[in-house]
Amino acid sequence: MPFPTDSDPDTEITDLLDRELERQTTGLQLIASENFTSPAVMRAVGSVLTNKYSEGYPGKRYYGGNAVIDDVEALAIERARSLFGAEHANVQPHSGANANMCVYQALLQPGDTVLGLSLDHGGHLTHGSPVNASGLLYRFIPYKVTPGDERIDFDEIRDLALEHRPAMIVAGTTSYPRRLEPEPFRAIADEVGALFMFDAAHVAGLIVGGAHPDPVPHADVVTFTTHKTLRGPRGGCIVSKQQHAKAIDKAVFPGWQGGPLEHVIAGKAVAFREAADPSFREYAHQIVANASALADALAQEGFRLVSGGTDNHLMVVDLQPFDAELTGKSAQTVLDQAGITVNKNTVPDDPRSPFVTSGLRIGTPSVTTQGMGTTEMATIAAMIAAALRDHADESVLASVRKQAADLCAAFPAYPARVSNAD
Repeated sequence: MPFPTDSDPDTEITDLLDRELERQTTGLQLIASENFTSPAVMRAVGSVLTNKYSEGYPGKRYYGGNAVIDDVEALAIERARSLFGAEHANVQPHSGANANMCVYQALLQPGDTVLGLSLDHGGHLTHGSPVNASGLLYRFIPYKVTPGDERIDFDEIRDLALEHRPAMIVAGTTSYPRRLEPEPFRAIADEVGALFMFDAAHVAGLIVGGAHPDPVPHADVVTFTTHKTLRGPRGGCIVSKQQHAKAIDKAVFPGWQGGPLEHVIAGKAVAFREAADPSFREYAHQIVANASALADALAQEGFRLVSGGTDNHLMVVDLQPFDAELTGKSAQTVLDQAGITVNKNTVPDDPRSPFVTSGLRIGTPSVTTQGMGTTEMATIAAMIAAALRDHADESVLASVRKQAADLCAAFPAYPARVSNAD
């Protein structure tokens, strides 16, 4: 029996897809946790693998017909292990949040004490936020950045570890603009007999590209997402020491997830192969160079950068010195209208709520994929400043929007324009 869409195409959805493609490719995408994935990854994610149920693992499935699926997942596992130099890899987590929760279930007991970076100081929901399952199931003790230089203080972490004797220490951030050295975490964890987990969701691509310190040799477990600096499909992954492999695999399935998304796992395999190409190293270092240039240019425009700048792929802009009345929420809306996509973000000890905020988080992975360099970062900073200085002037916003479209036309995300059928 023919599919209904053969004779009655879903024009409502195709029109929406076309609109989103236009939005992504005619405006500047500066959200630090987003990127443009390759047409090859998109083809894999949109493949026939979406039709197959494959609960379990290669060679041990609960459904028949998984011979090809086993080969796909085994290839993704091997590529992940090779790319990260890891003893074990699980490529099934649907997201970075799932990956983190699976690790906790595998290695902790409910109520165990864990150290994690506070959400309002740059951590993640799954690092112990009281509104998240991590904060409900485990006793998280937050550490914070210092009031002065707004950087992580390892003396504070050591003091907290000695006081609370955690079962695990979690490193990792969502809005921390500095490198995160793994060795001090490992030393503190060893001193108190704790496990060490590194959440590399944001910096996975920088790690494999040699633009960020590598946590894999030091951590018991490393979790990451595949869609940020790694430039793959949306999803998560866990790499670990072999001694934790069995517990982690059991926590992923049947602990937290059912059938894996093998079409996405195929996309992950493609992304791992792309990240192993020598050109990816140049890309990773350019992300960091662009972020540094953009931060410097924003500072020259009068913005205050949390911690004074960046040495990874993102920066957090404190809007209060620039315009005390301008909230992160309002600035995000204004920049949307100007063709510049960012996200509102808290600054350390923010006086405003997380739904309003006093800051913006800005990242350079997407524009670097487009081929932009440090010269373009100065242009982008001037555009952001112009839009926010005259945020009530529609003619200024329209002018900036045209500049954004012109810049994207000069650096197209997909030079051979993709269609929604790709």
